[in-house]
Amino acid sequence: MSGKLLLIDGNSILNRAFYAIRGPRMLTKADGTPTNAVYGFLNILNKYIEEEKPDYLAVAFDLKAKTFRHSMYEDYKATRKGMPDELAVQLPIVKRVLEAMNISVVEKEGLEADDIIGVLSKQAETDGMDVSILTGDRDALQLVDENITVIIPTTSKGTTTTTRYTPEEVKSKYGIGPESMIELKALMGDSSDNIPGVKGVGEKTALGLIKEFGNIDKLYENISSITKAKLRENLQECKELAYLSRELGTILRHSDGLGEVKELERKEIKRDELLEIFKDL
Repeated sequence: MSGKLLLIDGNSILNRAFYAIRGPRMLTKADGTPTNAVYGFLNILNKYIEEEKPDYLAVAFDLKAKTFRHSMYEDYKATRKGMPDELAVQLPIVKRVLEAMNISVVEKEGLEADDIIGVLSKQAETDGMDVSILTGDRDALQLVDENITVIIPTTSKGTTTTTRYTPEEVKSKYGIGPESMIELKALMGDSSDNIPGVKGVGEKTALGLIKEFGNIDKLYENISSITKAKLRENLQECKELAYLSRELGTILRHSDGLGEVKELERKEIKRDELLEIFKDL
């Protein structure tokens, strides 16, 4: 099966849209329901559909239920604040718009949007397709390979720029390949997801260690070669946390129950239904 698949991290892009379009006069429906995130999300969605021209298309969302990572580490995402009410009320609206646009929404209890994207991208690649992933989350860089490109839009001073991460672009930016990005998280952790990492190790130190050793397995095999006493001590003390962090940060590539990529083929928009929703919004 050939063709091109565009996978969108719905939560990430919706969140980005919500914070990008704010101000003293929030966009709202006639009844006061905020619509800024919906508006921004659709602008981003349409821009990249037009640019990528995918044959297959899906938007993945997180569900509220805990994931398999919570059973591995009780404090996973424990420090993360809940979704603001003004954004939460727009989530079902976006899903209703996507349904009218005939765009597949994929969710699965126990999995995060990242995992859904990881599984579907691997399935599509195995089927001989090219895959683009649209997200604001750099965790997805671990998925990049010759057939899978990660697109990260960034907005500054009202201007949106796009970085397309191929294996070469990841290596150019970080000095390591996509396959090593998860090793980086094992050492530096991730405060947004409350992934612990190794005490006292930030991105610069972690990058230096991964460039030198390749992965944390080789690092711990050669721990005696670390000349900085405090760093060596922290690495030894946090060894279990480093391995846990690598496992917590690894995006799934295989899971049952997500259906087939061929089911994500683009369909005709339900124009009349969509028009009524847009009038309401």
